[in-house]
Amino acid sequence: MSMNSFGHLFRVTTWGESHGPALGATVDGCPPGVPIEAEMLQHWLDKRRPGQNKNTTQRNEPDAVKILSGVFEGQSTGTPIQLMIENTDQRSRDYGDISETFRPGHADITYWQKYGIRDYRGGGRSSARETAARVAAGGVAREALNALVPGIEIKGYMTAMGELDIDRAKFDWDQIDQNPFWIPQGPEVAQDWEDYLQKLRKAHNSVGAIIEVVARNVPAGLGAPVYGKLDTDLAAAMMSINAVKGVEIGEGMAAARLTGTDNADEIFMGENGPEYGSNHAGGILGGISTGQDITVRFAVKPTSSILSPRRSIRKDGTPIEVITKGRHDPCVGIRAVPVGEAMMACVILDHLLLHRGQVGENRGKIG
Repeated sequence: MSMNSFGHLFRVTTWGESHGPALGATVDGCPPGVPIEAEMLQHWLDKRRPGQNKNTTQRNEPDAVKILSGVFEGQSTGTPIQLMIENTDQRSRDYGDISETFRPGHADITYWQKYGIRDYRGGGRSSARETAARVAAGGVAREALNALVPGIEIKGYMTAMGELDIDRAKFDWDQIDQNPFWIPQGPEVAQDWEDYLQKLRKAHNSVGAIIEVVARNVPAGLGAPVYGKLDTDLAAAMMSINAVKGVEIGEGMAAARLTGTDNADEIFMGENGPEYGSNHAGGILGGISTGQDITVRFAVKPTSSILSPRRSIRKDGTPIEVITKGRHDPCVGIRAVPVGEAMMACVILDHLLLHRGQVGENRGKIG
């Protein structure tokens, strides 16, 4: 029974634990002839890599990806691509005190209840460290998308952190890669976010965040009724990311407060095909892409590993007060941005391959 894989034609299986010797991904279904080099994938892993600044965990991992199979002379062969990332900066001793204790907010207690065994070193399989493998696989998906449908762009950014929100009226795409929070705002706003986060960190606390991921220039027609909807798989993909507690497509929950006249995206005929007056649907109607920007948001809970004491119990049921040691992100949402991008890339490529397999080119002509 496999619970560590996702995707249909483009299928990703991740493996490994936070404090094991290595982790990685097996990517099956990548079309042959796609240019792939380790350096291409490393670019995306470097976005997620820990220890880059004081706003993230100080665990210093190079996250150097190795391609073990499925690529020959710089091109995918059509066979499974095996990716490996070695762990080099584990401190398993930091977790010795919790071998018999369940940390509040963590999966310690549920893993134990289900399996009767758990890797307490950094959370093992439930650690956010697992997402490095997804980012590597997402790099493969990006290269395949670029080869099949040049022009698709996938970009993620933070829209909120705790009580802070971006100003949509001052949205600046060019600023996203210019600050450690991946926010589409100027440097003065990024400084305010850093001051806010460092204040929480010094108080031995953490905070949650909201991440938005947008895919531009995705062709219309991806996704299928009724159980193969594009937004169904996108929601599942984002919800599978560690610490995610909510996912929205397009207007999301806010659609419940709109009227029908406000929410329905009006359609017009443009020079190059249909155009829409708005995008409350988030680029997906009936589970099928419209050709507009696909917009997904997900909420990440505050990091549960904090130095402030929290009440819990041991395996024998006795009470205990827990202070989680080790090196942890004060806001895990920062490094969740490239993870969300990777999951978007994997799902879109999967649905592109499914669409081509069933339909080929879009059959319904307009105009």
